[in-house]
Amino acid sequence: METGLRLVRIDAHSPHVATLAGWAHAEWGHLHPERDPAAAIATFRDDCGPAGVPSVFATLAGERPVGMASLVVDDMSDRPELSPWLASVFVLPEWRGRGLASWLVRRVEEEARAHGVARFYLYTPDQQALYRRLGWRDREARHYRDEAVTIMQRDLVSPA
Repeated sequence: METGLRLVRIDAHSPHVATLAGWAHAEWGHLHPERDPAAAIATFRDDCGPAGVPSVFATLAGERPVGMASLVVDDMSDRPELSPWLASVFVLPEWRGRGLASWLVRRVEEEARAHGVARFYLYTPDQQALYRRLGWRDREARHYRDEAVTIMQRDLVSPA
C-alpha cells in the first residue's frame, strides 16, 4: 500500500460527506431516480454511524478522499431479508489498480466481524472477479432496477 494513505471512519459531521455522497449519487443514482443530490447526501449521512452497522470508511490521500466503502442495513429494497450489506465501494479512477478497493472491503469486513455479523451481502453488475478473489461467493444472478447484477455473500464465521 502506498505511504501517505489513511483509511478512516467517516462520521455524519465529516467535511467529506458531500463529496462521498456525490460519488455514490454519480455512480449509482440511476438505481434511485427518486433521490435528488440533497436527498442522496442526507441518506449517506444517515449511514455514517459510530460503529457497526451502519458505517462508512474512506481512504484519504492527505486530506483528500480517494476511495470509500460502507456497511449498511439495506442496499436492495426488495430483499429486506438480506442484511447487512457491503455497499458503495468506489475508488477514484486515477487511484484504481493500487489495492484500495480490497483494503476498503477488508476494513468493512473487520467492522462487520467485530460487531457480530456472521454473513453479509453485496450486489455488483461487473466486479464479481474482485469480490471472488476476496472470498465472496455468488448467491444469485438477477435483474435489479433494470440492471443485471450478482448478489454475493461473505461468511465471516465458520459454520460449527
